[in-house]
Amino acid sequence: MSITGNFGKYLVNVQQIDADIVNRICDHLNVSGDATPDAIANALVTDYKIDYDTVYSALARHYAFGEMNIPVDSIQASQIKQIKKLHKTFDEELLRQLLENRIFPLRYLPKKGDILQILAANPLHPLIQSISKDTRYKHIDVYWSKRNAIESLTCKIANCHESFLDTINEAPQVISQAVSTIDDVDEMAVDEEINRSILVDIFDSVLIEAVRQDASDIHIIPSGRMAVELYLRVDGRLQLWHRQEGTPAEALAAVVKDRCVGIDRFERDSAQDGYAQRIVDDHLIRYRVSILPIVSAEYERRFESIVIRVIDDRKVITDFHKLGFQTQAEDEFVKSINTSKGIVIVTGPTGSGKSTTLMAALNNIITPSLNVLTCEDPVEYVIKGARQLKIGHKMTFDQAMRSILRHDPDVVMVGEIRDKITADIAVKLANTGHLTLSTLHTNDAPSAITRLYKMGIEPFLLAYSINIIIAQRLVRKLCEHCKEPISADKYPAALQLGLTKEELDSGSIFQAVGCDKCNDGFRGRINIAEALYFYPEIRAEIIRNSTEIDEERIRNLAQARGMLSMRDSGIARIREGLTSVAEVLYATTEE
Repeated sequence: MSITGNFGKYLVNVQQIDADIVNRICDHLNVSGDATPDAIANALVTDYKIDYDTVYSALARHYAFGEMNIPVDSIQASQIKQIKKLHKTFDEELLRQLLENRIFPLRYLPKKGDILQILAANPLHPLIQSISKDTRYKHIDVYWSKRNAIESLTCKIANCHESFLDTINEAPQVISQAVSTIDDVDEMAVDEEINRSILVDIFDSVLIEAVRQDASDIHIIPSGRMAVELYLRVDGRLQLWHRQEGTPAEALAAVVKDRCVGIDRFERDSAQDGYAQRIVDDHLIRYRVSILPIVSAEYERRFESIVIRVIDDRKVITDFHKLGFQTQAEDEFVKSINTSKGIVIVTGPTGSGKSTTLMAALNNIITPSLNVLTCEDPVEYVIKGARQLKIGHKMTFDQAMRSILRHDPDVVMVGEIRDKITADIAVKLANTGHLTLSTLHTNDAPSAITRLYKMGIEPFLLAYSINIIIAQRLVRKLCEHCKEPISADKYPAALQLGLTKEELDSGSIFQAVGCDKCNDGFRGRINIAEALYFYPEIRAEIIRNSTEIDEERIRNLAQARGMLSMRDSGIARIREGLTSVAEVLYATTEE
């Protein structure tokens, strides 16, 4: 059957939506006699996962609704006051339902015919009719607006970071009967759970709130038979964001899988990786999703742990000076990357900012005259001016590394030196006139030399191929609004760290307190680092060690040249009033 109706033809011809999909929807709805544009739009979004704004913007144009998207940053305090005053004229329950469904009363114009202007993500939503029926506003102008624009506006007016979470907490609890045995999960029951908008709202909400709270990761963890906990990693620490009672973990996991790309919803026994993307506050945010099957005390259940990395391009630091390295470390790092050859290595545990440092270094040296290649698995950020290799089953990491040598590079960034093959190629690149940047997982700078030596790289090659090794950690920054001088009960730990009693008594050493503008007294993070620059005496010492690397001797030589150890770097941050004694002790316990 051919597509009938102007709206169906518009979707295919203008919006470029697949004709077969629209045709199937029209056929199905014609049988029930409900082939209205609104029903077609709902089926496209619900059943075929077509982008919500793409479909409903077409619906708005079909019915000649105007379009209005208001940037939240442009809203003035006086406008917020007027909107709040307008919202108070609505019944509380009706207003809650309107905002839940992305219908936003914007302004009342008594001098222009008593018109109420509203924004709606779906301009045909039946709740809109309730406004003229249940309020004093009889003349309504409806404008279509992007869904995320309405969500941002709602959050701005409510003056909160978790308006979605408030809605979720007020909503009825989801009742589930979705679990049977390990080999026979009731998929129909899980589908029924998914169709309840509450679970979809929870997932969409946590994606949005993670961005707004500047979280690096989202963790979704089963908690018993009928509960799921969602955590956000903010400033390096996991914080409980929401606990959803009355819902099996399998149902929320199915929602995540359905709304991500590259993940099989029905696979529950193997690890899976996928991705998603959303527009949040007018910015495209990407999410990398990792799913792992986990053991449960309830043997018949098939639980999975879900971790979602938030990839926000706005966080990429392109100005090297904004990394916050201390003076000597920054000078030596800049000297090491502004040369035509050698290896620059950044070490540290996962989440210590290694990739951020390398990205800033690359942005500092990229020019049109250089062929810059990167080999990362996975690629997180797009680097303007670099050619980033795509790793997959047709080109493995090892194959990519070997191919780089034949691709006439000037600068190469390798995501991680993970084995002897990678290390050999990095050394070969450095010794043939190429600058190579990479990372290692070691606790400090001297131990990176030992790690490479034990991989099988000869000492003389290490000595003359490496320019610098930076070991770094991230510590939380004290909140400027609430930090206070350290209390007497914390003096012993501070004195043990190397601070003097005079410094503690002076009131220049601070501790965390906590206020409404921070997280437990901290806001943001800053690095502490030790920079092992390869001065001639360092190179000579490495060559002298033909059987075993003397890390302590190398450290002493570097400190004689002014290198700060990780702990000394942290103490300097304490003296600058940027972090606390507890943070530095936590980050440098191995010392």
